[in-house]
Amino acid sequence: MTTSTNLVWLIALPLLSSALLLLAGKRANAWGHLLATTVSASAFAIGVVEFLAMQNRDVAARPVTQKVFTWISVGDFQVDASLLLDQLSICFVLLITGVGTLIHVYSIAYMSHDRDRRRFFAYLNLFIAAMLLLVLGDSYLNLYVGWEGVGLASYLLIGFWNEKPAYATAAKKAFIANRVGDVGLSLAIMIAFATFGDVSFKGIEEQADQASTASMTAIALMLLLAAVGKSAQFPLQSWLGDAMAGPTPVSALIHAATMVTAGVYLITRSNFIFDAAPTAQLVVILVGVITLLFGAVIGTAKDDIKKALAASTMSQIGYMILATGLGPIGYAFAIMHLLTHGFFKASMFLGAGSVMHGMKDEVNMRKYGGIGKYMPFTFITFGLGYLAIIGVPPFAGFYSKDKIIETAFNAGGLKGVLLGGATLLGATITAFYMTRVVIMTFFGNERWGHKDEPHESPALMLIPISLLSVGSVVSGFLFYRNHSLEYWLKPIVNPAGEQHLEEFLKPIVVSALAVTAVIIGVSLAVAKYRGEISSEAPVKVNAFTRAARRDLFQDDFNEAAFMRPGQLLVKKLLNFDYIALDGLVRLVGSISVGAGQSLRRLQNGYVRSYALMMVVGVLSLLITVWLMTS
Repeated sequence: MTTSTNLVWLIALPLLSSALLLLAGKRANAWGHLLATTVSASAFAIGVVEFLAMQNRDVAARPVTQKVFTWISVGDFQVDASLLLDQLSICFVLLITGVGTLIHVYSIAYMSHDRDRRRFFAYLNLFIAAMLLLVLGDSYLNLYVGWEGVGLASYLLIGFWNEKPAYATAAKKAFIANRVGDVGLSLAIMIAFATFGDVSFKGIEEQADQASTASMTAIALMLLLAAVGKSAQFPLQSWLGDAMAGPTPVSALIHAATMVTAGVYLITRSNFIFDAAPTAQLVVILVGVITLLFGAVIGTAKDDIKKALAASTMSQIGYMILATGLGPIGYAFAIMHLLTHGFFKASMFLGAGSVMHGMKDEVNMRKYGGIGKYMPFTFITFGLGYLAIIGVPPFAGFYSKDKIIETAFNAGGLKGVLLGGATLLGATITAFYMTRVVIMTFFGNERWGHKDEPHESPALMLIPISLLSVGSVVSGFLFYRNHSLEYWLKPIVNPAGEQHLEEFLKPIVVSALAVTAVIIGVSLAVAKYRGEISSEAPVKVNAFTRAARRDLFQDDFNEAAFMRPGQLLVKKLLNFDYIALDGLVRLVGSISVGAGQSLRRLQNGYVRSYALMMVVGVLSLLITVWLMTS
């Protein structure tokens, strides 16, 4: 493993820029957005340089490290603040800085009229720095610092317009849900330290075969809890829809392309732990299956375009989580879908922002309709992302999602049939609700209800969307061609070269099934929404639609299962504190006050009383001495 001196600049540049913009205040309003965008682009350039250098080295020498300083040194236990750039983390570095820079450019125009644009860009830079630390840290403690940093940045960006109570509430909800997951990561680190006396990735991996299955399962389950909180997976997925309250570039950067995929990174980075914990892997699979179907169903009933895309994000990350639970061969396919998803979902979120820009910030698709002819560029680029996410060949999602479906079937036996069937069902529902979004937004009767026609967005918004759309088209083929991404990641996620022992279905058969599922989903959506669409949501709907509109009662469940019992527990603890603990303190105080009042009676102000007490005291002392010496 070689060393590098460039890694620290990846994090330092956006971090320093964020601090400067926050400290400079209004003086940076004129140039803050330009500095932040330049810094993000510089970080991307450093990432490209490191990627090219990595390609020119032998496989064993590709990972590079940089020690910044010694963080903890207690006896034999030492944790360095060190950075690790290997084949896995470079994928995230390029995604974070590349997509992040495009979103910075988009935001220059999107946030041009916001009086606090400088603060917004400071938060974007803070997020970039924290996310880079998360993926570059060489230990779970270093990762944890970045993990908390992206949680903070997410909170600040979701609640950026916190003068609106609903937005502030959404930010708090996201923060609390993430904190539940953060507890899991904290416990995982503690269990790892107690088991191995080490918290570095390398140290734990080298000792993994010496630990008991119970210990590895406990660590893995706590890591999974952290992942489901950060990646909005079942049962901690309820925050993602409300997080759409933030500005649309936030949704594209944090809640589509980067932060919500941190859970996938955590599980993939911890592959040596999960591979040694089969029970935890099964739980990972269950979480992924439930979430991919859960999010897809919710997406069918959302009229808010951003919330429909958020439900889609939840579902697509479910596919990634499922893949990570399928063993060594699944990790690479999870990362492949993560990267392609970063392109097409970011382009669609920015496309949604473009639609909102042309529709006076309206998000209700029932008040859209026929926008395609007024905003042709937005329509085309959004359409490319749509074709990618539903898995139409040869667009990006076709390659990445098909490999996950194929791997699910190859799990073998009844398990493989069930998992493969679930992934195909998810693909069908995805095609349905995404077609619904496209039809309600760009086709059909015009329902916007105002005289001004929708208008196309400025070039600074359209250029980033177009570049991301190119990724929506070609990225899947590039990653799939000659198994390039699979071989690139193999030394990190599958060093032993493990493969499935048998092929349940030929790849061509899986592709045919997946395309059939897409055709069914698209056909159902076209049949349902090709006619006139009301500008108001139907009042009378079936129970299934009502449940989907309410996010399958996830908030109701959380309130009944956690919030209300939590409030009751706090109330009981407060009563116990008041009666028992405070009561004991009050008793001691009452005794002291009573004793003082009793003794106060002796202080009557008469000299004869004091003289008598002195005589009694002296006599008592003499008697005591006489008794002790006799």
